[in-house]
Amino acid sequence: MFRKFVLLTAIALLSACAGPQVTRVQVLSDTSDAPYQNVLVISLFQSFDMRRYLEDAIVKELTARGVSAVASTSMMNTKTPVTRQTFLAMVEELGSDAVLVSQLASYDSKVQKKDARPEATHIVRPTYYYNVWSVELTEFVEPQFLKFEHSIALATQLFSAQTRDSVWAIESKSKIVQNRETRGDVSVITDEAKAIVRYLSADGLLAR
Repeated sequence: MFRKFVLLTAIALLSACAGPQVTRVQVLSDTSDAPYQNVLVISLFQSFDMRRYLEDAIVKELTARGVSAVASTSMMNTKTPVTRQTFLAMVEELGSDAVLVSQLASYDSKVQKKDARPEATHIVRPTYYYNVWSVELTEFVEPQFLKFEHSIALATQLFSAQTRDSVWAIESKSKIVQNRETRGDVSVITDEAKAIVRYLSADGLLAR
């Protein structure tokens, strides 16, 4: 439960994230039936919402490249069993020729205490003396805050629907820095989706 909470907090309250670093784990073989035109997109997280966010972002990127793509979460709800049989039924219904699966490979988090930057106000008043001024300085110092640094690695595999074998795989790593007082966005998800689809395209897995 704690692992799930921290991961959701890290992503939902993102304040700064470097683009993902991608490593090819499995290169496309000459004997594969690539390229693919109809892809079922699956992400495997404990949170249904996080699955939906990532799947929708990947589908958007695939669609922009002319590939037909469907998010698995668009065909299920929170009570649908996350099983092989469920996804195989989707492949059959959609006529998908490939299945893209992303899941959490590793996660690490560090927390540091940081001193807040002090703020000061100055009130300047004239005095009875020539060219002499009275200056009142007030300094406000906030309490210490927590700085979170998260390292997240996603493993992504592409499976041929015909052979049901993995034909390609990458690992993408992202670093997130989030401060207590900073409200962020979910651009880490968009960055991951863009990186995944960019590598799919570059490696010749998408039909043009």
